[in-house]
Amino acid sequence: MTRAQLTDAQWEFIGPFLPMGRFGPYPERLREQFEWVIWRFRTGSQWREMPSRFGAWQTVYNRFMRWRDGGVFPALLDEAIAEAASRDEVDMSLVSVDSTTARAHHEAAGMRVSEEALAALEEATSPNGDVRGTHRAGRRQ
Repeated sequence: MTRAQLTDAQWEFIGPFLPMGRFGPYPERLREQFEWVIWRFRTGSQWREMPSRFGAWQTVYNRFMRWRDGGVFPALLDEAIAEAASRDEVDMSLVSVDSTTARAHHEAAGMRVSEEALAALEEATSPNGDVRGTHRAGRRQ
C-alpha cells in the first residue's frame, strides 16, 4: 500500500459521501479517483502534473469539482468531527477563529460615514439615548 491509498476502514467511512450519477463514475474507480484527489492535495502539485498512472488529469479534476460543488467535503468533515466527538476524541483546545471570520469596525475598513449618520447610530446604540464620547474628526470629545 502506498501513502496515497486509503485503508478499507477509511474508505468505508468516505465512500457513502461520494455521489454516483447515472453516467459514472464506475463504482470500482470511485475509490481510485478519490485517492488521486488526495495525492494531488498531499503533494501540492498542479492538476496537469499528475502522473500518467492516474489517467487523464482532467478526469480527476472534473470529479473533484463535482464533489466540491456537491458539498461532499464539508459534509465529510462534519461527519468526521461528529464521529470523533461521539468517541470523546475532540480536543476543543485546538479550535481557533480565523481572522477572516471576524468583522472589523467600519473605521478599520475605511468606510466613510457622515457625522449625522454616525451621531444617529451612536445615539441608537447607547443605553440611555445620550451621546457620550462621540467621534468628531477622528478624536474623542
